[in-house]
Amino acid sequence: MTISERIFKLMEEREITQMEFSKATGIAQSTISDWKRKKTNPSADKIMIICKALNVTPYELLQDTVQSVEELDYRVVTKGTKEYDLLIEMESLNKSQKERLLGYIEALKQ
Repeated sequence: MTISERIFKLMEEREITQMEFSKATGIAQSTISDWKRKKTNPSADKIMIICKALNVTPYELLQDTVQSVEELDYRVVTKGTKEYDLLIEMESLNKSQKERLLGYIEALKQ
């Protein structure tokens, strides 16, 4: 099942019309119609807006298109916070450095 097919299935389950969905997301009705008619998918920048309108997580929306995901957990971190800065710094580390950092975190907990 494609993402757009999943969106229409969720809209049907929630009894949301294309017009209501368009108003809730700010996505043009013609674009929504194109997803159905041309069998295209929404752009990536619209996924979170769509999830909010349908009251689902990104995983729930994408689950039929994602293969072999055992368990997915995600968190939202506000840009400009120390937590955000820490994650950005951690992403820049290589595998060995990340393992050392995790070891250090474990030692701090003791």
